[in-house]
Amino acid sequence: MAYWYNVDTGQVETDEDKSQGANLMGPYDSQDAASHALQTAREKTEAWDAADREWDEGED
Repeated sequence: MAYWYNVDTGQVETDEDKSQGANLMGPYDSQDAASHALQTAREKTEAWDAADREWDEGED
């Protein structure tokens, strides 16, 4: 079963009850992973931003 995080409601949804629209993050393999979607996205964005800074600093 796939799980989705609804950014509008802050609720985890399944394929059976997921909302229509573009405000869903996922799919995730577990309810726990979906419930941490925003935290995971934040951590990935911070890591990508750090990698971009390192790349930019390395260019002359």
